[in-house]
Amino acid sequence: MNEITKYFPNLTELQIEQFAKLDFLYHDWNAKINVISRKDIDELYTKHILHSLGIAKIIKFEPGTFVLDVGTGGGFPGIPLAILFPETRFYLIDVIAKKIKVVQAVAEALELKNVKAEQLRAELVKGDFDFIVSRAVTNMPDFVSWIKDKIKKNNKHQLKNGILYLKGGDLTEELAAFPKATEYNLADYFEDEFFETKKVVHVPLKFQI
Repeated sequence: MNEITKYFPNLTELQIEQFAKLDFLYHDWNAKINVISRKDIDELYTKHILHSLGIAKIIKFEPGTFVLDVGTGGGFPGIPLAILFPETRFYLIDVIAKKIKVVQAVAEALELKNVKAEQLRAELVKGDFDFIVSRAVTNMPDFVSWIKDKIKKNNKHQLKNGILYLKGGDLTEELAAFPKATEYNLADYFEDEFFETKKVVHVPLKFQI
């Protein structure tokens, strides 16, 4: 929990309380439904929560922003971002029902009114979004093919509407087809060695009719 307050010092009392509750909630649920690997659960705050919040070092979502989290798993990056941006709406989807059950339970326990979670494939999502976030569910070309027609037309941020993707390693080949993609190294924002190869990738996408 100290990592969160260290890098995000302006949290409200409610946000601090919500982030603190994640430890019990995920340990409790993970004992019933395995959504986080056994070796990672004890590093929940660094490897999952702070990693998710890496997106918040790249962008501050404006009130009214609509964000889709594809392949959310146990709720990452959507749940930590929803705590940090209570005036932003988050729609979390995953194809695995038991994972969505955990997400819904965590969101309910934290009283997150800005989170909706459903078992659904990305291609079947209705509506359009300012940003689509994810943690390395597939390669970028496939990911773009799933969601390219779900981007809002009007931008309200300095960063153009599109994808904010948490991924690691050398992405040169994977991003070759996306010349406008920008990589942000999380090691520039967080000190832990876990972040040495971790990045947020922004891929702007145009609205499609």
